[in-house]
Amino acid sequence: MTYARKNLVSLQDTPYYHVVSRCVRRAWLWGYDDYAGRDYSHRKEWVIERLSQLTALFAVEICAYAIMSNHYHLVVHVDTQRAKGWTPEEVAARWKSLFSLPPVVDRWLRREASDLEQEVARALVERWRTRLMDLSWFMRCLNEHLARRANEEDQCKGRFWEGRYRSQSLLDEVGLLTAMAYVDLNPIRAGIAATPEDADFTSIQDRIRLLRPSSPKPEPIAINTRVHLVAFGSEGQKARIPFGLREYLHLVDWTGRAVRPDKRGHIDAELPPLLTRLNIDARAWVSAMQPKGQVFCRALGTLSHLRLHAAALGQTWVRGLRRAERMYG
Repeated sequence: MTYARKNLVSLQDTPYYHVVSRCVRRAWLWGYDDYAGRDYSHRKEWVIERLSQLTALFAVEICAYAIMSNHYHLVVHVDTQRAKGWTPEEVAARWKSLFSLPPVVDRWLRREASDLEQEVARALVERWRTRLMDLSWFMRCLNEHLARRANEEDQCKGRFWEGRYRSQSLLDEVGLLTAMAYVDLNPIRAGIAATPEDADFTSIQDRIRLLRPSSPKPEPIAINTRVHLVAFGSEGQKARIPFGLREYLHLVDWTGRAVRPDKRGHIDAELPPLLTRLNIDARAWVSAMQPKGQVFCRALGTLSHLRLHAAALGQTWVRGLRRAERMYG
């Protein structure tokens, strides 16, 4: 059954979402395409560049990301309170960085508008404020830009993405933790990288490099186009992620060793503290992080939060209830 995006992305329920966009026909339009005999890996930097631009303009922050050869994952936080604190002039300036302003708003900014024009301009600015904290508008500005740039490079027309982005509501901290780890471990599950620090174009690699700035490995991405990642609870900034960075890195490293393609999943005696504190079953966690773990459904969270989410959609259940019961108790 298909649901309207406004029901799937409800900021009243949660500000955290996991989103995925995939290239048309699952073609490798971000990596080496065997069929075409061409390497498109340089396009991964386009995603980083555009994300850096958009997160500076929208009230949308990046918790985690992974850019693969035929798709990308984002875990985002929509900060509505920050958007509500922008002045009308600041909203107009942000919108102007993306789209041209209508003449009535230009006159209003120059203090040349009549009373009626001022009313019209303010109404437009408030509409833009709503859009600047709207996940669909964020994804539109991201995917449309990338598709146009790729088509221009290929000198062709037509669809670049297989469809609209897929979204998953992250209803609580265990849902957020699961989605972030799943995203950061994408290259390891795919056999592209052996360890998180070797996983290029991922947020986990960025965070490890910030902790170890003297790493001898050259930076593939210019510093001025790096994606700004939101803060963990232990980073001293205003926390957006409700658990500590070092605990999270320990968990991802431990999980990555268990899901490497050349190893069978195993459970160590020393479990990461996050698993213990959040009452997550270790075997179910490792199983979910395997290449065929299939954690992507309409929402992620504990059983109680999933049932509340189902009720909000007018359903008696949603996909993932049994998995949530196994993993989160």
